[in-house]
Amino acid sequence: RVQLVESGGGSVQAGGSLRLSCVASGYTYSNACMGWFRQSPGKKREGVAAIYSGGFSTFYADSVKGRFTISQDNANNTMYLQMNSLKPEDTAMYYCAAELFYSPNSGCYSDLGRPGYWGQGTQVTVSS
Repeated sequence: RVQLVESGGGSVQAGGSLRLSCVASGYTYSNACMGWFRQSPGKKREGVAAIYSGGFSTFYADSVKGRFTISQDNANNTMYLQMNSLKPEDTAMYYCAAELFYSPNSGCYSDLGRPGYWGQGTQVTVSS
C-alpha cells in the first residue's frame, strides 16, 4: 500500500522559513511528476511546485517563485519543499503528491488515467 506522509508544517511569522518533507512508503519515487499543492478554506487547490524526470524539470507557481524550492532525495524516498520569506497568503494545508502527469505551464496534474498518490497534508500558518 502506497503512503505519502508530509511533515514540517507549523506556525511562523511573516518572513520566516519552513521546510516540508514528504516521505513515501510502498512506492519508489520515479521520473513521473511529483509536487506540492496547497489549499486554504474556500479556495481551489493550487499547484505550488513540481519536479519531473528526476529533477530535470521543475515548476513553480508565480506566487512562490524565488521563495520556494522543491527537491528530492531518491535514496531516502523523500521530497522537500523549502519555503523562505513566508507571507500570510501562504497559509494553507500543504499536500504532496506523486506519480502524476507533468505540464511545463502548470506543473503536476492528475486525471482518470493517472490519479496519483496523495498525502494527508500538513498545515502551514503564517502570521503577520
